[in-house]
Amino acid sequence: MAKTQDFNSAMKDIMGAFPVDTKAMDDAFKNQAALSEKLSGVALSAAEKSAEISSKWTKETLAKLNDITKAKAEPADYAKAFTDFASANAEVASENMAAFAEIAKKVQMETVELMMSAGKSMQDDATKAVKKAAEDVTAATQKATAAAK
Repeated sequence: MAKTQDFNSAMKDIMGAFPVDTKAMDDAFKNQAALSEKLSGVALSAAEKSAEISSKWTKETLAKLNDITKAKAEPADYAKAFTDFASANAEVASENMAAFAEIAKKVQMETVELMMSAGKSMQDDATKAVKKAAEDVTAATQKATAAAK
């Protein structure tokens, strides 16, 4: 009767000959988490500044609306109050839109800087990982070749 070969043992030997470097995966995860943290910080900072601008703009608009709602002696005074409100509101709107644009510009610059830094770091890490993997495979192949002889 023929004896069956133990494939579990053979697979264990084959997998053991080609080690997997989990440190590279851990490092990649940590780098990704750090990048996400930095990008979140940029986004949250921009959201905070945008909320401050919106809040200030709303308060100023409501204060100016107070003048429109007051009773006037002459009908022409209503038109003047509304015209004053509209021109002041247009001026404030352009100032606030410029402030929003500055926030967007800053977010864009910081994001590009972070992505370029992360790309360089990932490229360096990938180069190291590929080099180490190639060395490990070469060593494993030489070991397997020597064992087969």
